Amino acid sequence: MFVLELTYTAPLEAVDAVLEEHVSWLDEQYRQGVFLASGRKSPRDGGVIIAVAGDRARIEAITAEDPFVTAGVCAYRVTEFTATKTAPALEAYRETL
Repeated sequence: MFVLELTYTAPLEAVDAVLEEHVSWLDEQYRQGVFLASGRKSPRDGGVIIAVAGDRARIEAITAEDPFVTAGVCAYRVTEFTATKTAPALEAYRETL
Protein backbone atom coordinates (compact mmCIF):
# COMPACT_ATOMS: atom_id res chain seq x y z
CA MET A 1 0.00 0.00 0.00
CA PHE A 2 1.14 3.53 -0.65
CA VAL A 3 0.60 7.00 0.75
CA LEU A 4 1.07 9.57 -1.99
CA GLU A 5 1.62 13.09 -0.75
CA LEU A 6 1.25 15.86 -3.30
CA THR A 7 2.87 19.24 -2.67
CA TYR A 8 1.99 22.14 -4.93
CA THR A 9 5.01 23.75 -6.56
CA ALA A 10 3.09 26.53 -8.29
CA PRO A 11 0.48 29.12 -7.28
CA LEU A 12 -3.09 27.87 -6.77
CA GLU A 13 -4.19 29.62 -9.96
CA ALA A 14 -1.86 27.33 -11.94
CA VAL A 15 -3.08 24.28 -9.99
CA ASP A 16 -6.72 25.19 -10.61
CA ALA A 17 -6.02 25.58 -14.34
CA VAL A 18 -5.40 21.80 -14.59
CA LEU A 19 -7.73 20.67 -11.79
CA GLU A 20 -10.39 19.27 -14.14
CA GLU A 21 -7.83 17.06 -15.92
CA HIS A 22 -6.40 15.96 -12.56
CA VAL A 23 -9.88 14.94 -11.34
CA SER A 24 -10.46 12.94 -14.55
CA TRP A 25 -7.11 11.22 -13.99
CA LEU A 26 -8.13 10.46 -10.37
CA ASP A 27 -11.43 9.01 -11.57
CA GLU A 28 -9.59 6.66 -13.93
CA GLN A 29 -7.32 5.42 -11.11
CA TYR A 30 -10.39 4.73 -8.97
CA ARG A 31 -11.99 2.81 -11.87
CA GLN A 32 -8.84 0.69 -12.16
CA GLY A 33 -8.90 -0.06 -8.42
CA VAL A 34 -5.57 1.67 -7.73
CA PHE A 35 -6.81 4.55 -5.53
CA LEU A 36 -8.75 3.95 -2.31
CA ALA A 37 -9.06 7.50 -0.97
CA SER A 38 -7.88 11.00 -1.85
CA GLY A 39 -8.35 14.62 -0.89
CA ARG A 40 -6.87 18.05 -0.38
CA LYS A 41 -4.58 18.85 2.51
CA SER A 42 -5.60 21.61 4.88
CA PRO A 43 -4.24 24.19 4.41
CA ARG A 44 -4.57 23.71 0.65
CA ASP A 45 -0.93 23.22 -0.29
CA GLY A 46 -1.33 19.77 -1.85
CA GLY A 47 -3.17 16.52 -1.34
CA VAL A 48 -2.99 12.93 -0.14
CA ILE A 49 -3.88 9.71 -1.93
CA ILE A 50 -4.05 6.17 -0.51
CA ALA A 51 -3.22 3.69 -3.25
CA VAL A 52 -2.60 0.00 -3.90
CA ALA A 53 -0.49 -1.47 -6.68
CA GLY A 54 1.79 -4.40 -7.33
CA ASP A 55 4.95 -2.42 -6.75
CA ARG A 56 6.52 1.00 -6.35
CA ALA A 57 7.52 1.20 -10.02
CA ARG A 58 3.84 0.97 -11.02
CA ILE A 59 2.86 3.73 -8.58
CA GLU A 60 5.68 5.95 -9.85
CA ALA A 61 4.54 5.39 -13.44
CA ILE A 62 0.98 6.31 -12.48
CA THR A 63 1.96 9.47 -10.62
CA ALA A 64 4.15 10.56 -13.54
CA GLU A 65 0.98 10.67 -15.67
CA ASP A 66 -0.90 12.98 -13.28
CA PRO A 67 -1.78 16.20 -15.15
CA PHE A 68 -0.54 18.11 -12.09
CA VAL A 69 2.90 16.56 -12.69
CA THR A 70 2.93 16.99 -16.46
CA ALA A 71 1.89 20.64 -15.99
CA GLY A 72 4.67 21.12 -13.42
CA VAL A 73 2.40 22.26 -10.59
CA CYS A 74 3.08 19.53 -8.00
CA ALA A 75 5.63 17.06 -6.73
CA TYR A 76 4.93 13.65 -5.21
CA ARG A 77 6.36 11.99 -2.12
CA VAL A 78 5.67 8.24 -2.26
CA THR A 79 5.66 6.24 0.99
CA GLU A 80 5.22 2.49 0.80
CA PHE A 81 3.96 0.61 3.84
CA THR A 82 2.58 -2.79 4.80
CA ALA A 83 -1.03 -2.46 5.98
CA THR A 84 -1.08 -5.20 8.62
CA LYS A 85 -4.15 -3.75 10.35
CA THR A 86 -7.16 -2.15 8.64
CA ALA A 87 -10.74 -1.12 9.21
CA PRO A 88 -13.15 -3.95 8.36
CA ALA A 89 -14.09 -2.20 5.10
CA LEU A 90 -10.46 -2.42 3.98
CA GLU A 91 -9.88 -6.03 5.04
CA ALA A 92 -9.25 -7.07 1.41
CA TYR A 93 -6.14 -4.85 1.45
CA ARG A 94 -4.70 -6.24 4.69
CA GLU A 95 -1.16 -7.58 4.30
CA THR A 96 1.15 -9.81 6.27
CA LEU A 97 4.82 -9.28 6.96
